[in-house]
Amino acid sequence: MKAFQTVRSVAVPLPRANVDTDQILPMPFLQKPRSDNFGHYLFHAIRRDSQGKMREDFVFNHPRYTQARVVVAGPNFGCGSSREHAVWALADAGFEVVIAPSFGDIFYGNCLKNGVLPIRLTGAHVEFLLQHLADHPEALIQVDLGLQTVTTANASFDFDIDPFAKHCLLNGLDQIDYTLTLLTDIEAYEHRTSS
Repeated sequence: MKAFQTVRSVAVPLPRANVDTDQILPMPFLQKPRSDNFGHYLFHAIRRDSQGKMREDFVFNHPRYTQARVVVAGPNFGCGSSREHAVWALADAGFEVVIAPSFGDIFYGNCLKNGVLPIRLTGAHVEFLLQHLADHPEALIQVDLGLQTVTTANASFDFDIDPFAKHCLLNGLDQIDYTLTLLTDIEAYEHRTSS
């Protein structure tokens, strides 16, 4: 997992509530190997019409968001099933941050374990960001994990994050990587208990 850096990017506005993991990554793609690029299947059933062509009216397909690394979403984003594949799809599509008033609990944890920063802001702050993006579609949003801030040209909001999750993201550590940082202590413990 790569270390999380400050992200400064255009943001895709997705003001829908209750976007579930089946919408983010539909079931037919769950059998693919992790080495596949799950970003190709992100919102597949919504992004494409019945002939498989990209729908021009779906926000993720707009050319201005080709390099976007931030999603600003409605409440309860990532609800539904526990599929980690939904987070893989976001990460493989280049997204590093999802901002919403609330998340599905398992989805939130899966984000942290896969290098995607889920940020909970109040409903009013998310509405402000969505309105800002509606008024200025190419506006940049900056996310600073170290300072725990989300900043636009005219506003800044603080967010909370578990200190351990923050440490792991800042240092690019997944659960195995973190365990390996403790290897000296683990070996010392094994040596003491096996004597």
